Amino acid sequence: MATSDVRPQPIPRRDAFFGLHFDLHPSQIDTALGADTSADNIRALLRRVRPDYVQYDCKGHVGYTGYPTQVGWPSPGIVQDALAIWRQVTREAGVGLYIHYSGLWDSAAIAHHPEWACINADGTPDPNATSVFGPYVDELMIPQLKEVAAAYDLDGFWVDGECWAAKPDYSPVALAAWQQETGLTDAPRGRDDPHWLEWKMFHRRAFERYLAHWVDALHAFNPRLQITSNWMYTTFAPQPVVAPLDFLSGDYAPTLSVDRARVEARYLAQTGMPWDLMAWGFNWFQDSGHELKTARQLQQEAAVVLMQGGGFQIYYQPTRAGYVIPQIIETAGEVADFCRARQEVSHKSESVPQVALLLSSTSLWDRMDRLYQPSHCYDELEGALHALLESHYAVDILAEHQLLPRLSDYPLVVVADAHRMDDATRDALLARVDAGGSLLLLGAETARLFAPALGVHLDCPPEETKAQLNTGAGIVSVPGMWQRVTPVRAAPVAFRYATRDTRAQGEVAATVMAYGRGRIGAVYGPVALTHYRTHHPALRRLIADLAVRLFPAPAARVDAPPCVEIALRRTRSGALALHLLNLAETQRADRFLAPDFIPPVGPIEIALDVSQEPRAVRWVGEDAPLEWSWHDGVLRARLHRLHVHGVLVVA
Repeated sequence: MATSDVRPQPIPRRDAFFGLHFDLHPSQIDTALGADTSADNIRALLRRVRPDYVQYDCKGHVGYTGYPTQVGWPSPGIVQDALAIWRQVTREAGVGLYIHYSGLWDSAAIAHHPEWACINADGTPDPNATSVFGPYVDELMIPQLKEVAAAYDLDGFWVDGECWAAKPDYSPVALAAWQQETGLTDAPRGRDDPHWLEWKMFHRRAFERYLAHWVDALHAFNPRLQITSNWMYTTFAPQPVVAPLDFLSGDYAPTLSVDRARVEARYLAQTGMPWDLMAWGFNWFQDSGHELKTARQLQQEAAVVLMQGGGFQIYYQPTRAGYVIPQIIETAGEVADFCRARQEVSHKSESVPQVALLLSSTSLWDRMDRLYQPSHCYDELEGALHALLESHYAVDILAEHQLLPRLSDYPLVVVADAHRMDDATRDALLARVDAGGSLLLLGAETARLFAPALGVHLDCPPEETKAQLNTGAGIVSVPGMWQRVTPVRAAPVAFRYATRDTRAQGEVAATVMAYGRGRIGAVYGPVALTHYRTHHPALRRLIADLAVRLFPAPAARVDAPPCVEIALRRTRSGALALHLLNLAETQRADRFLAPDFIPPVGPIEIALDVSQEPRAVRWVGEDAPLEWSWHDGVLRARLHRLHVHGVLVVA
């Protein structure tokens, strides 16, 4: 074959950095699927955006396919095979082609085969969720995925509607498996019933077996296929990776995008797997469908992911007829340009451990009543994270299985409102403090888990009360569950009052205690949860003051407004890299859906521990003046302006 005829090959997903996702969830009422899909439109998109891969529509939650399947139920609205055109053009361009496919959630499959449904606690078949104990996976899902993979020579699958759609199943086959595995004849129906946690864990194990089964089947069929199950092994399922997925991925909430990505990226970065996060390129507007996001908005979202070393993709919807409008092409192109400018110093970077925030899977499995939907289960964790980031600490989020092998790497560990903890984890945390580390406990329940080590007497069970907390930034209201304590060996460092009149006798709100060669700090009330709900600066100040007492000399010190957050990383080449992100004007309310202006901040003063005089220091990202000097192991830099995101790289 002549050299000019050799087509470029797609980048393997483990190395991919930037991608696009399109889905339509074809339905029974569609009339024009693929009618406006054209090679020229797709070529214009690929030329402008230069993605490493595209994920295009195949089968959505409704269960009808957008291609002419012989296995399941094609939408009656297919006018032209859009997937075939996408395959043709992506192959020409050397771009990987994946499909969006709804797995466990398949409404059409249940409509045609009611016996495939998961059975709800009231005995009714679920209209959407199939049973992981039933034949759906072998009779429809696996055969259909084999069919579409072979017909279009696909590179892989992004399978949606999976762990987050799974439900407890009361079907006869599930109940029989429950009895065989546990010996129990009755299945609990709710949180107040015995064995509720055991029932949920039984179904979580069953889902993981289902997942491994279909992934193994597809890998055996075609080992080149690269596969993920949306949200599995993320904060939705913070457990060791067992099923043989090739990469991890999730599409975070369209409206609270930045805040969700701040949590998800920090957790995924610790999994040891290739990973990416998907931003929605549009937003929901009450009573009006959806509106496209601006390039600036998406660049800010992308930076959250890039600064943790991940890949980034954007989800758009073409018209129902398959046309990608010029505005989407140009916006995606501007975001791609932004990401590519930072790829060298961001992608696959590794954290320089500073602060570890424990995502307690032990607490989550109990608290979360859906199998894998942690809605509001992380409010306290997010509140603590935001306070630490606003105080310019570099923070990693780790579950127990990730943190315990690396405890000695982290000078400070923070635990926010965990209500359960196994003895091994508690003992390991205390051993780390005894060896010279620091531990910060936030919340009454968390403090009680460590009561013997806190140097206080717990005067009574926690009680619901109103409280005015006195901080270095003023008085702030923190109502909720508070633990009354009397210091024995610990030093009180904050007090709470019944009113804002601090002349009265206050109750101890926080203490710090020497423990071996380290220190333990504790706050005995809901400061993390209240910070999540209010973001009052006085709460940030309290948490920051405690962090300073416990970890006074982080490797990076930044003087900047609280809207600036940092991440301290090492690039793939080993260079030290300090990421700075400006989160001014971040969208957090549905009445301000599309910010298009992010005011720059600066100057920003930076002090960075660098043991040897650098060979070179550069600023990657935006064009901004940078001054620096090095003396006695400290690099000092002044960045005159930060618009959205940039990276200080030290070699």
